[in-house]
Amino acid sequence: MKIKLDENLGNRAIELFREAGHEVVTVSEQNFGGATDDELIEACRTEGRVLLTLDLDFSNVLRFPPERYAGIAVLRVPHPIDLDTIRERVRVFLKAAPQEELSGRLWIVEQGRIREYDPM
Repeated sequence: MKIKLDENLGNRAIELFREAGHEVVTVSEQNFGGATDDELIEACRTEGRVLLTLDLDFSNVLRFPPERYAGIAVLRVPHPIDLDTIRERVRVFLKAAPQEELSGRLWIVEQGRIREYDPM
């Protein structure tokens, strides 16, 4: 799976994706820091990448209809954000990713589970 980590994730947990065999890049690696949400999601669409983010704005299906993109995964984490919590959410994501096609879907990754947006 091709994944782009939003700048709010930076390089946190990137090694978990690479160890699982995913092609992952970060917003900062691609010099995309400061891009608008619309620019970022369009880049993901063009590149065929799943966007992984902490930004709850991407869970707005009216603004970002999941069916237009290679996939959107929003990690729900409590504040203050800590690395262990991010790693736990990434592990939840990675456990489900091999069994599921994420294209056109929105996943909300929470502690121990994934909620998927269902347009029906």
